[in-house]
Amino acid sequence: MDATATPDNHDVRESLLAIGQQTMAAKGFSAVGLKEILASAGVPKGSFYHYFASKDAYGEALLEKYFTDYLAEMDATLHQPGLTMAQRLMHYWQAWQDNQSVSDCQGKCLAVKLGAEVADLSESMRLTMQRGTTGIVDRLALAIKAGAAEGSLSIEGQHRDVAQSLYQLWLGASVLVKVTRTTAPFDSAMNTTRQILHIAP
Repeated sequence: MDATATPDNHDVRESLLAIGQQTMAAKGFSAVGLKEILASAGVPKGSFYHYFASKDAYGEALLEKYFTDYLAEMDATLHQPGLTMAQRLMHYWQAWQDNQSVSDCQGKCLAVKLGAEVADLSESMRLTMQRGTTGIVDRLALAIKAGAAEGSLSIEGQHRDVAQSLYQLWLGASVLVKVTRTTAPFDSAMNTTRQILHIAP
C-alpha cells in the first residue's frame, strides 16, 4: 500500500481482502467474480483498481494476508507458556481440525481450498502459496526439533522431513474431509501424528 494512503483507504483495502478470503474459501478463486466481492464490500468497480492492478494481484494480496495471519496464530500456539512442545503441537493440530471440520470455515481454510487451483492459474499466486506453506513447515520443523531436545516427543529421521510429511498428511486429510463429509480422516491423521512423534494419547 502507498505510504501516503489514508486510514480510510487502508480500511477499504482490508475489507476487500477480508470479504474475498471468506468468499473464496467457500467457493474457490475462479468461481468468485469481482462483482460479487465489490457488492459485498460496497465498493465501486472503478475503485477496486486503486487498490489492486488485477484479480491476480488481488489474489496474491489475499494469500499474503492469509498466511501472515495464519503464521502469527501458529507462532502464538507454538509459544504457549506452561506446556511442553509436544502439547503445543497437538494444540496446533487440534485447532487445524476444529477450523477445517465445519462447512463454513470462515476463511481459515484458504490454503486447502485454493492450493491446487491457483497453482495452475497464476505463477505469482503459486509463489505466494509456496512461501506461505514453507513458513508453516519451517515452524513445524523447529517445534519438532525443540520437542525432541526437551524429550516431550521423539522422531525417526530429520526434523524437517518429518515436518514436511506431517503437513502433507494434514493437507490430504483436509481434502478427504471435504470428500467424505466426515471427520474420520482427521481422526486418522491425529493418530498417525501421535505415532510419528511418539506422543501418547
